[in-house]
Amino acid sequence: MDDQALNRIADALERMAPAPLDAPDFNTAPAFVWHVDPDRLVPVSEVNRVDLDLLVGINRSRDTLLDNTRRFAAGYKANNALLWGARGMGKSSLVKAVHGTLQAEHPDLKLVELQREDMSSVARLLNHLRLAPHRFILFCDDLSFSHDDQHYKSLKAVLDGGIEGRPENVVFYATSNRRHLMPRDMIENERSSAINPSEAVEEKVSLSDRFGLWLGFHPCDQDEYLAMIDRYCAAHGVTIDKEILRAEAIEWQATRGARSGRVAWQFFVDLAGRNGVHIA
Repeated sequence: MDDQALNRIADALERMAPAPLDAPDFNTAPAFVWHVDPDRLVPVSEVNRVDLDLLVGINRSRDTLLDNTRRFAAGYKANNALLWGARGMGKSSLVKAVHGTLQAEHPDLKLVELQREDMSSVARLLNHLRLAPHRFILFCDDLSFSHDDQHYKSLKAVLDGGIEGRPENVVFYATSNRRHLMPRDMIENERSSAINPSEAVEEKVSLSDRFGLWLGFHPCDQDEYLAMIDRYCAAHGVTIDKEILRAEAIEWQATRGARSGRVAWQFFVDLAGRNGVHIA
């Protein structure tokens, strides 16, 4: 093959390759969503979130994450955080609410959402964030790994950063229903079939150890569930007899077979609609 043919092939490959991602203007929005194929950061002008004051029953986790994020926003070192535990108890809501609370006083604090299935592209994302004069909360919701999932190796780039280290202007917050980010039966299966059981799962289990903060979320009791609904009613101006509200709320959670912040919000949405109240 002559040089002319090689040059034509090189030119064709160059045309097929995706153009490098232009540095986005991070001043255009408070939050961004990372997409791949092609790589891009899509601005989000209004984040879907609730006010921090409306999150009931998670005071300790709220205060811990708020303090950690406030230090980070002010330019100090901060810990990566794993928010784990019961479904619907406000894990992702807390991350977004904390960002919303601090963004007013620290406009350079940005929220960047990364999907678990795009974790393999995180090194490319970090390269863009590293060069920006902003502070970034890199957020992955519902993070977990299955038996043959290799994405956990990419996660180490966020938590440890390799020889470059994690960018000083990035902190990583993740939510998961699992404290160790992998199902219990997977841990037991690997232990029972491995030549060296303790080493078989150590690499994956140790991922959660790399988070400086572990914030646990547990199922709420009935009083906390009713308090959540009371707070929503007060915030949105819904007035209803206390006994009727209590009876309807308990009946609603009984039909769902669970109590959580998500169930409380779903009941309130129904209640507000029936009473002609618009929720912003």
